[in-house]
Amino acid sequence: MKIIRPIKITKKKFSKFGDLIDTTKKTPININNGYAKRFHDLIKIDTSKKKGNPIISIFKAKKRSFPMIIDMMEKHPLGSQAFIPMEDAKFLVFVAPKGNKPNIDKIKSFIVPKQTGINYKAGIWHFPLISIKNMNFLIIDRKGKGNNLVIYKFKKDKIVLKK
Repeated sequence: MKIIRPIKITKKKFSKFGDLIDTTKKTPININNGYAKRFHDLIKIDTSKKKGNPIISIFKAKKRSFPMIIDMMEKHPLGSQAFIPMEDAKFLVFVAPKGNKPNIDKIKSFIVPKQTGINYKAGIWHFPLISIKNMNFLIIDRKGKGNNLVIYKFKKDKIVLKK
């Protein structure tokens, strides 16, 4: 059995899997006569393979219970996928590098802090949304031709995510 415990996410630790979506160390642009600040161009959404288009959705996530069995992972080979919490709350991500199947020796789990989202690079293995409370997430991903969902089910490996 492989036990994975999430660690604090940083831009550097997460960089091979994707991007953090946050405003730290970013200089905003004053807009709307000073009544708003725009944090411009925070991430690159990748949906262009096979002429895909970006879409915005809302996922209504249910709180997960821990320890949690990880029995599968998925990847989206044709586009990136961004998750942005719509509440001031933390959430978890569970990832593995690109490849034909998830490499269990390279699996990582991260705690994403409040007021931060993530954007998975195309082809990154991940477990579906892991929310630690019932809440909504804004999702930016790809719509278009081609198979943009690959699922791998763990048959022999037993993987447990502990909080």
